[in-house]
Amino acid sequence: MDFSIAAILAQDGITSGAIYALLALALVLVFSVTRVIFIPQGEFVAFGALTLAAMQSDKFPHSATLLVGLGVAVFLQEVVTSLRRAPLAFAKFIALPLLLYGLTRQFGNAQLPMLLQVALTLALVIPMGPMIYRLAFQPLAEASTLVLLIVSVSVHFALLGTGLVLFGAEGSRTIAFSDARFELGALQISGQSLVILVVSALLIGALYLYFDRTLSGKALRATAVNRLGAQLVGIGTTQAGRTAFTLAAALGALCGVLIAPLTTIYYDSGFLIGLKGFVGAIIGGLGSYPIAAAGAVLVGLLESYSSFWASAFKEVIVFTLIIPVLLWRSLRSKHIDEGEQ
Repeated sequence: MDFSIAAILAQDGITSGAIYALLALALVLVFSVTRVIFIPQGEFVAFGALTLAAMQSDKFPHSATLLVGLGVAVFLQEVVTSLRRAPLAFAKFIALPLLLYGLTRQFGNAQLPMLLQVALTLALVIPMGPMIYRLAFQPLAEASTLVLLIVSVSVHFALLGTGLVLFGAEGSRTIAFSDARFELGALQISGQSLVILVVSALLIGALYLYFDRTLSGKALRATAVNRLGAQLVGIGTTQAGRTAFTLAAALGALCGVLIAPLTTIYYDSGFLIGLKGFVGAIIGGLGSYPIAAAGAVLVGLLESYSSFWASAFKEVIVFTLIIPVLLWRSLRSKHIDEGEQ
């Protein structure tokens, strides 16, 4: 391997690592706030990519249909819980999804400018996050982590099957945001890679400012540190959970939009992509945002160089990284026997 090949592999690894970093941050956020290991995170990646690809192919994106279906289910759940919330719930979960459905039916096609296509894609996919939280996780907010994990697996399979029905088994790619190429010595950097890196950096910076400067962000941090303490000082942990799932859905959908021009996305591709973000989150102990982001970039680099040296085993090599990390964390953590509690 000469320097030029190593540089190209490093570029690919950092680009992929930036996507994995955003997913790792979303997973850490959801787990910190709600104790949910959010396995369906990858489905938002697939839904975002396939929704945009459908528009660019002049097909109706059936994620709009899914949004209406989820809205009806959440509305019924809200009405059963409290009739007083019915008018507001109707506006949020019936009227708004139907409005987005109508806009998509009317304007969601290849003639729409690309930025508006992306905006409409995000408008369709992001509301699914808090809706899924309301349906599946909010009623079990005080359950054990194991129960929440089982529910998370169930939601993953439900969304996976739904994705197959809505989008079909064929893969899709989207149009690149930039076809430009920049030369840096012997290295050629694609415009799409730069778009991914710049957007990822801006999102990470925006998340930092959100958690550090806004009241809502500080409430999320407080809930992550001590859920019971946050409740005692008047922070609504239910709203914090919805906000966490909204941010996770936004990051997932954006990752799908960003990565779709580089690789063919299938209805089940999101699971593998999200799993690599999960490896980065595990490196951060599902609690540290900077370490999770750095670990995700490491995963991207390891995947890139593994594809050169042993392409048939690159997935095995990437996921094997979990073993020494878990062993190291197990040795560092303090174990307490049941008799000592």
